Amino acid sequence: MTTAQAPAAALIKPRSARTASAQPRSISPLRRGDGRSGWLFLAPFGVFYLVFLIGPTIYMIVASFFNTSMVHTDLGSFAGFANYAEMLTRPDFWSAMWHTLQFTIYTTPPLVIFAFVFAVLTNRVRHGQWFFRLAFFLPFILPSATISLIWVFVFTPATGLWAYMQQLLGMTPGNGILANPNTAMIGIAIATVWWTLGFNFVLYLAGLQDIPRELYEAAAVDGASNWSQIRFITLPLLSRTTTLVILLQIIASLKIFDQVYLMTSGGPGISTQVALGLVTGTAFTDNRVGAASAASVLLFIVIVAVAVIRQLFDRSAARREA
Repeated sequence: MTTAQAPAAALIKPRSARTASAQPRSISPLRRGDGRSGWLFLAPFGVFYLVFLIGPTIYMIVASFFNTSMVHTDLGSFAGFANYAEMLTRPDFWSAMWHTLQFTIYTTPPLVIFAFVFAVLTNRVRHGQWFFRLAFFLPFILPSATISLIWVFVFTPATGLWAYMQQLLGMTPGNGILANPNTAMIGIAIATVWWTLGFNFVLYLAGLQDIPRELYEAAAVDGASNWSQIRFITLPLLSRTTTLVILLQIIASLKIFDQVYLMTSGGPGISTQVALGLVTGTAFTDNRVGAASAASVLLFIVIVAVAVIRQLFDRSAARREA
């Protein structure tokens, strides 16, 4: 072998050596203590989750079968299903459930539709999207007490902003939206839509920004109108986001309490009394924790049923598409 051939021969490695060098490096196994560190990071959340969610839920279910009261520390005498039977035969329970459903019907469609429309319009803005994100999401970070005070002022008879708008339109201001049993729930729904619209708006905007713009450009080249682009591109690709928004909105609406308690206290009369308002009154006013726990369990069953039905519907829709 010549001196010129020696370096070239030195560069040629055996097959086994080349194969070994071509293989990716194996991932080192989990070292002792790594898993323990992960559990330590999860420990604070796990403790709060057990103490403030799982624990009270278990206590609620157990207390619903006893005559538990606020005046003694133990569970009280065993009641079986008497608390459930009482709640299912009480007219005010069914009235509260209807008002909760009524609020859900009033708020869910506009919160889904308006959030989608505003997100589509904002997504078409090339500059200054941060301003629209801030404008829509800013009310959502305000506490419920602040929102309630704002809208109680808006709906104040004779001096509120709503009465002022009625005067500008040549209408005679009435007793106020919140003072009328037929319109009080509508007023609460309007305040809620204004307050929580930003959350759904952000979810839709995030989903829109994941859709490649090349799809819209190709559709525009083919002569598709804006409505056709929304119908055949935006809506199908945002189906999962829409499912999430609808589910979260229904669950949040079924758990309505803050706005009702702060704006009307369930009135006028019981025209805006919702399920959680009935639970609170039964537990802390009547001192009947067992009966209130039974009402809470019934509402919990309704919420879980809605989530399960929605999940089954989505799965069947996905199977049909496949």
